[in-house]
Amino acid sequence: MKVLRVIATMNPSHGGPCQGIRNAIPALKSLGVSNEVVCLDDPSASYLGNDAFIIHAVGKGKGPWAYHAALSTWLEKNMSAYDMVIIHGLWLYHSYAVTKITRKLHKRKQINCPKVFVMPHGMLDPYFQKAKGRKLKALRNLIYWALIEKKVINQADGILFTCEEELKLARTTFASYAPKKEINVGYGVVQPDIGERETIASVLANSPLLPSKKYLLFLSRIHQKKGVDLLIKAYKKTKSAVYGKLPQLVIAGPGLDTEFGKEIKELADNEPDIIFPGMLSGQLKWAAFYGCEAFILPSHQENFGIAVVEALASGKPVLISDKVNIWREIDREKAGIVMPDTEEGVHQTLLKWFSMSPDEKGIMAEQATIAFAKHFTVEQAAKRTVEVIKEETYG
Repeated sequence: MKVLRVIATMNPSHGGPCQGIRNAIPALKSLGVSNEVVCLDDPSASYLGNDAFIIHAVGKGKGPWAYHAALSTWLEKNMSAYDMVIIHGLWLYHSYAVTKITRKLHKRKQINCPKVFVMPHGMLDPYFQKAKGRKLKALRNLIYWALIEKKVINQADGILFTCEEELKLARTTFASYAPKKEINVGYGVVQPDIGERETIASVLANSPLLPSKKYLLFLSRIHQKKGVDLLIKAYKKTKSAVYGKLPQLVIAGPGLDTEFGKEIKELADNEPDIIFPGMLSGQLKWAAFYGCEAFILPSHQENFGIAVVEALASGKPVLISDKVNIWREIDREKAGIVMPDTEEGVHQTLLKWFSMSPDEKGIMAEQATIAFAKHFTVEQAAKRTVEVIKEETYG
């Protein structure tokens, strides 16, 4: 079975969708499913060429729509060679291009037109239509939905979701949302093996970017949506309340060079225990997870939260907002603390964490490992995806 994944970019700094693809493909290969990717990236981009699967980079998309005519040309020529096509993400040219070429193939009554599925990665969440400061973007989305994206969703053979919460929320955002099928395929991450963990331990011991003493870890894009401003304000308030005895706070991720990133640096300017190591990847990223006391993410909206699951895979409790779509699983397994996405919510969570005994924190860490094994391994998600592919391709 051959699957083609269509995505705007495979640039790791753009967050979860491309990392999700990188996590899923090796597990799917072990189950007999081969995957290739076509994306709107410059073929010479530095982040390409290191993956063990084929990536067709047709050229960098231009403008806010990430348009490049070469994508439609490539799809028209090659799409029929695959059993299934999965569109990753919405609102950009790549989703429109797949829908347009699918209609062309159907009009020609082409026998080998593959089934097409959309994986929105949280981009149908009502947050994006309701959040303050997004009025113009929300209006743009309404117009774009009516003209284009509604057809992408409703004409696809089905929509694939990473968790049940995402599926439910997608139903509440736009009128005339009527997909043929809604399928929760799940999502997962790859846990480092024992040999990798030994290397990671060495990286952790020798990295100048990470503290040598206890720290809490925020690892995500530096963006308004992630609640990082609330975290810094709450951390400073809590540290004052406990007379400076709070663990250090590491805020790792891309985006410090943006306007919001500069505001965040200024917000933390007088606090020496807030550390900004920049974007961490590979073994250094895992070293950050294994070295932390707990992971914290007070997002206003988070479709799945790959970093949350990577923390669980590292045996670390997670302190997350109830806007992270996997919060129910975390709460049910007692693998962390769920909080409101407010400054006071973060403050109370930090106070609660500070007041917990080492034994209580240890039990929560054990539950984190259990939650990962029970809900979020990449093998579980791969098996569910294969079931969907077989059912849709062979009936």
